[in-house]
Amino acid sequence: MGGRGQIEPRWQKGESGNPAGKPKGTRNRSTIVREWLEVQQSVKNPITGEQEVLEQQDIMTLALIKKAREGDVNAYRELMDSAHGKQTNQIEGSMHLTGLKVEVVDSGFSTSSSESEIID
Repeated sequence: MGGRGQIEPRWQKGESGNPAGKPKGTRNRSTIVREWLEVQQSVKNPITGEQEVLEQQDIMTLALIKKAREGDVNAYRELMDSAHGKQTNQIEGSMHLTGLKVEVVDSGFSTSSSESEIID
């Protein structure tokens, strides 16, 4: 190849740089993690106190719920993000609206309809 600043290719056109490649049937990391999260184990449920056979993902979720119930704010936030999605950026500002039903929402939980109000 010519030209200033160009690098000579290591392989001919159509030739692979990794001829052995990834072996067929090799599992990727996410597949392996999912399989391990589905492994069942007999444990004492930290919420009910009963012995149960649970998957690893359930054991971890229950442990996170237990931490949140004990006041761990980060555990609570992770649970809310998992259940309801991460909170998007809030847009600050004001506008005048008429004839709309507004429902107050706090921490991802909507309030009862008795707290809704009509804006005139």
